Amino acid sequence: MAKDIAELREWTAGITDLRRACSVLQWDKDTLMPPLGAPLRAEQLATLERIAHERLTSERTGELVAAAEAELDGIAPDSVDARIVSETRRQYEKDRRVPVELAVARAKAASQGYETWVAARAAGDFSRFAPALERNFQLAREYIDCFDSYDDPYDVVLDDFAPGMRTAHATQLLYEMRDRLMPLIDMLRERDVDVSPLHVDYPVAGQRQLVDQVLRWMGFNDAGWRLDDTIHPFETSFSVTDVRLTTRYHEDYFPAGLYAAMHECGHGLYEAGVEPELQRTPLGLIRSSAIHESQSRLWENMVGRGRAFSSVLAPAVAARSGGALSGLQPDALFRAVNAVQPSTIRIEADEATYGLHIVLRFELERLLLARELEVDDLPAAWNARMQEYLGVKVGSDAEGVLQDVHWSAGLIGYFPTYAIGNLIAGQLWQRVRSDISDLDDQLAAGELQSLREWLREKVHRHGSRYSDPELLAQVVDGPVEVAPFIEYLKAKLGDAYGVGLD
Repeated sequence: MAKDIAELREWTAGITDLRRACSVLQWDKDTLMPPLGAPLRAEQLATLERIAHERLTSERTGELVAAAEAELDGIAPDSVDARIVSETRRQYEKDRRVPVELAVARAKAASQGYETWVAARAAGDFSRFAPALERNFQLAREYIDCFDSYDDPYDVVLDDFAPGMRTAHATQLLYEMRDRLMPLIDMLRERDVDVSPLHVDYPVAGQRQLVDQVLRWMGFNDAGWRLDDTIHPFETSFSVTDVRLTTRYHEDYFPAGLYAAMHECGHGLYEAGVEPELQRTPLGLIRSSAIHESQSRLWENMVGRGRAFSSVLAPAVAARSGGALSGLQPDALFRAVNAVQPSTIRIEADEATYGLHIVLRFELERLLLARELEVDDLPAAWNARMQEYLGVKVGSDAEGVLQDVHWSAGLIGYFPTYAIGNLIAGQLWQRVRSDISDLDDQLAAGELQSLREWLREKVHRHGSRYSDPELLAQVVDGPVEVAPFIEYLKAKLGDAYGVGLD
């Protein structure tokens, strides 16, 4: 390896270690930390952010990148070394525009905002959270002001989660998806599907056993993984052999814990599948939330709510239900978990209405950033859009504007990647079913290894080596498209409801 490239790799390894250390503290904060630890934890995270930001944006980083670039002559542009250099350049050029004090303020506000959100959500009182939310959006505006090469201010925050994507493109995809989903939802809204199996008294101890079984089918193992409880499910990893998942349980609605765990395990498989040689490099930190969400949504929905997997899932659900669901049949489970029923909670939404939840959030955060909507007016705007898009009435702030963690943690610009991830998952599902001809038979037997390895080979192992367009060109021969997801959903819902949806 060339000398300057090797030195750059060693330098960026230290930055990666700092980012991972932040993740450890954040995971602990959201799972095990006692409440009184919150104030100093915010300071600790801010200190680590300061060190990482100063190291990344230092003159030394610029010098190392320039020297490494000079050594790339004759090296393939998509080689690991070349991509480490280009990704470091991308991050350096972006982050050096941001003053360190602003980066530190955003990190501290995110930690403090999360704790404020937890308390406000528990009380169902948005007014307790409003000042922290205003603070995070004001810091986001200051962050956007650090840049000038954009068509829409939202481009800057979107780029943090979907690098290179522009707001105009995201808007086109989301609105095409919305316009194709709404007629589908209307066609099925008045049709009946028996969802009673989902609303039984299911002991949490049994749910834990069920989740444990399903995650082990997916690839969870005690040597490199951990599962904990939290308020809002998430996944994080500290290395390819240290993956942390969380979920939450409702005694009267077992799908909440089960599918949240499958969703987060889908994220975890991505993190665990990155090539070990990319650890401690910029390529080992997966930069695209859109690709990340394609993995979680694929496992949660296309596998977890699929007819084939229901064959093995239904007996597992029945066996651990304490007798509440004894005799549950795969067909009954498949139909129940695919019922189209507009509701208030995003992470428990069916596949058809889920996209409308994302459009709602995308629109509102753009309005908040532009100050075309004030924070104090957000609950009313939220509730009005819930009625417009989903035809449901929000009963409280806790099941409305306070349900998601993202804005409290400063993750402004993240929401579109859920819907775009759904679209990418539709394209991947179409391709993997073509490549693995007996996939349904394998899923029906609880044999998930072939699917897991296909995804690892095509997607996971690359980490952030390729941009989203480059990766999609390799795997599905083209850019993000809406049609494959809609076609998949029509076929699935037509099956669940016993109707033609063409």
